[in-house]
Amino acid sequence: MELRELFEQAATDSKNLAERPSNDTLLQLYSLYKQATEGDVNSDPPSNPFDFVNKAKYEAWVALKGKSKEAAMKEYTELVNKLKV
Repeated sequence: MELRELFEQAATDSKNLAERPSNDTLLQLYSLYKQATEGDVNSDPPSNPFDFVNKAKYEAWVALKGKSKEAAMKEYTELVNKLKV
């Protein structure tokens, strides 16, 4: 299978995991998915200082700046496969 197909399958599988991942793992999944599909952050940080969820998501994505889409797809797919076990 091609990397993009594996990534898309992992994205589907991530919605049907037996257990809900920890918040840290969910942030990792989110940021890897965003980096794989959109590349580096292309938006401003959340303006509401009390919007902790979106702030954490934004910061997790910013931390991946410079990582290639392919590398993010590979890491995302590997992480989902670990969570499926």
